[in-house]
Amino acid sequence: MREQVRETIATKAWARWTVLAIVSFTMMAGYVVAKEMSPLQFMLEKATGDGGMGWTSGEFGIFAGSRGFFNVFLLMLFVGGIILDKMGVRFTGILSCVLMLAGSAAVYGAITLTSPGPMMTVIGLGTIKRQVVLAALGFAFFGIGYEMCGITVSKVVVRWFSGKEMALAMGLQVAMARLGTALALNFSLPIALNWGLPRPLLIGLFCVGVGLIAYLYYCTMDRRLDKEKGKQDLSQGDDEKFHFADMKLTIKNPGFWLITLLCLFYYSALYPFLDFATKLMISKYGVEANLAGAIPSILPYTSIVLTPLFGAWFDKKGYGATMMVIGSILLTITLFVFAMPLNSSWLAVTLMCVLGIAFSLLPAALWPAVPKIVPMKQLGTSYSIIYYIQNIGLMLIPVLIGKVLERNTIGDQVDYTHSLLIFGVIGVGAIITSSLLLWMDKKRHYGLENPNIS
Repeated sequence: MREQVRETIATKAWARWTVLAIVSFTMMAGYVVAKEMSPLQFMLEKATGDGGMGWTSGEFGIFAGSRGFFNVFLLMLFVGGIILDKMGVRFTGILSCVLMLAGSAAVYGAITLTSPGPMMTVIGLGTIKRQVVLAALGFAFFGIGYEMCGITVSKVVVRWFSGKEMALAMGLQVAMARLGTALALNFSLPIALNWGLPRPLLIGLFCVGVGLIAYLYYCTMDRRLDKEKGKQDLSQGDDEKFHFADMKLTIKNPGFWLITLLCLFYYSALYPFLDFATKLMISKYGVEANLAGAIPSILPYTSIVLTPLFGAWFDKKGYGATMMVIGSILLTITLFVFAMPLNSSWLAVTLMCVLGIAFSLLPAALWPAVPKIVPMKQLGTSYSIIYYIQNIGLMLIPVLIGKVLERNTIGDQVDYTHSLLIFGVIGVGAIITSSLLLWMDKKRHYGLENPNIS
């Protein structure tokens, strides 16, 4: 058996690290598009005569939350997880890239080809601009592919790095994704200010197209791996094939639900905060518009360096559940300090650095912990459930924050206190859940505190 394993391409270091570089780039392209509109809130809310689109904070919140609309209400993440476990990483990855490309093109078309003036009534949302509705629909289609790509890349990493440097590999993949976030936060607004609002959207569309081409090359390597294993698909025998009946074991596992809830709280506090962070820097901390995206970009830039380091620590030393607790505590404290009436731009920079540690620490332990709780044959569907629950928060919280900000805006003055307190309370949920996960690991012996390298 050991001889057979040595003969596969996955055991060759150059091959698995090449695979990681390819799929990480594809995911990074998705992250560019996912956050490219966040720094543009400042411009989108300007009057049309001043080069903006006349959006309100509430309309921007609707757009930001729309990414998870189809995933939540049409259960597309469940469908994506089942497709992944049934059809494999090649088919699912290509499908996800095509959906991201189509959604990105739709958002670009809505901004460039639709007049911001006409209004329309949407059930449950009231009267909003038709341009916002069309852009939100495009972003929702992008969200299907974006989340499907996320669970696919996670399974690719497990497939090629199981028993090896899995947490380091996942940490590097997260770091590449954070680079996409940082690039979007740092450069979207300056590019839009100098060359027009649609230009950063066009760049994001190009990045996703290149990501699709890169993933097609990965598929050739994955096909070779299957041939070397003597298999026709991703399964490794009848005992490793996906069966719906097996999911009840995962659903009954309390550790799975704790890590799912932790993912919900953590990302519901962090990602929507980043959606509004650029305008926060302008309105509360008095940062110039050209530089406003640079301060939130500290967070992903910090993560680029620290996430692989924390992942390597988890691989060699363990303590994954403890890392999640510490990350949740840092996240929550930072968000509550942001809510205080302290307006120093240097304080904002310091807080972003601390938040960057939390942004690195928890994901470096969270995603490699899932395969310790869930069998490989159920991994795609299990990731899809985690992402589905996460998407509920990512859809609802931006809409809620947008409405709160709208009610706390008088003229050009915006009071962020209530919205930041909401983020802090969500962070408290992350502390409680991560602490319960640490306790459950000691009780059920999942191995979250043990090293990954065997």
